[in-house]
Amino acid sequence: MTIPIYQADAFTDQLFGGNPAAVCPLQEWLPDAVMQKIALENNLAETAFFVKNQNGYLLRWFTPELEIDLCGHATLASAHILFTELGYADDVINFETLKAGALVVKREGEKYVMDFPSRPSFAADLPEGLVAALGGSKPKEVLRSRDYVLVYDNEDDIRNMVPDHSALAKIDTLGVIVTAPGKDVDFVSRFFAPAAGVPEDPVTGSAHCNLIPYWAGKLGKNTLHAYQVSARKGELWCELKGDRVTMAGKAVTYLRGEIYI
Repeated sequence: MTIPIYQADAFTDQLFGGNPAAVCPLQEWLPDAVMQKIALENNLAETAFFVKNQNGYLLRWFTPELEIDLCGHATLASAHILFTELGYADDVINFETLKAGALVVKREGEKYVMDFPSRPSFAADLPEGLVAALGGSKPKEVLRSRDYVLVYDNEDDIRNMVPDHSALAKIDTLGVIVTAPGKDVDFVSRFFAPAAGVPEDPVTGSAHCNLIPYWAGKLGKNTLHAYQVSARKGELWCELKGDRVTMAGKAVTYLRGEIYI
């Protein structure tokens, strides 16, 4: 069996920037165990698989460790591959997912605009060991939705953080988002998910489902500009739209190939 595979860098217009994702277009679903092994072999934060249906495409995402409920950068990468490599002619792609419902991606000039669910976070207790795992810097606010969201005073707090990934993996959560006001943008963030096989995700669309409603409320505006200040860096243009959020970003193709099974 031969399976096509592509790799794209999402939320960037520069090769080797943003967040790399593998994309595998399928005629029909492979066994879950096989898709999980492919994701492990790729050893990227996410590998996306999609299958065409009557309304668009069914979409799933796997980290090296598990299937995940929502992934932004691999959705953006999937749309980019459909538009630029697979001849998709319209400007709107409808994706259907198992756990996140319908996701829509529109092509607008050089950007892809993703329509995702808003996931507001709520005040939470600080779990034991989390501050130490993040290097000892105590946040001014702790919230939780799917992931913990820790809010800090300034951008340097986020950039200078040196987490202990082994300790973070012991925290009962999929991921940890750290965020602060930005110097040149509305807010910055980083995302850690070592328990899912992703020590630090370079640019995380799903985290912005939490961050957009939070910062829209704090800053009193619904249109926001964000950077994820990982080593690879990523840029997002965001908007809160009721119970939905939109995230716009760019992408570049890195790899075209085939998997032999």
